[in-house]
Amino acid sequence: MNNPMSSRLRFFPAVLLVLAVVLLAGCQPSDTPTVTVYKSPTCGCCTAWVRHLEARGFRVRTTDMPDVSGMKRRLGVPATLASCHTAVVNGYVVEGHVPAGLVQRMLAEQPDITGLAVPGMPIGSPGMETPGRPPQPYQVLAFDRRGTRYVYATP
Repeated sequence: MNNPMSSRLRFFPAVLLVLAVVLLAGCQPSDTPTVTVYKSPTCGCCTAWVRHLEARGFRVRTTDMPDVSGMKRRLGVPATLASCHTAVVNGYVVEGHVPAGLVQRMLAEQPDITGLAVPGMPIGSPGMETPGRPPQPYQVLAFDRRGTRYVYATP
């Protein structure tokens, strides 16, 4: 005799498994923050820095704009720390060719700063690798809106 209840019970474990996967997928926080990068549409080193971030697990959304200076001002980037692109991740500003590992460190430590900057475009920084030219020493600076600056790291 065919018991309708027993045929339904056969599918119950599968239904529970599917439900658990759907719920867990929707409820787990993402470990991969999205970085929004503001850059010139023709900037090759900016594109190379984006690839550097993506290769290290970041999701990146780019916004091409002909002039990034207005965005830099709105985000509080001092003119003396400016570089070719500006990014925002989890409320922090990342100016220029900051290594992805230091962005990850900043996100983990959550310092009370506006962000990190690599002023200028030093050869050898991520996105500025130049075959045949030795890397230049550079510093990654932390900055805030009060004007405080300090060396966050020397890669």
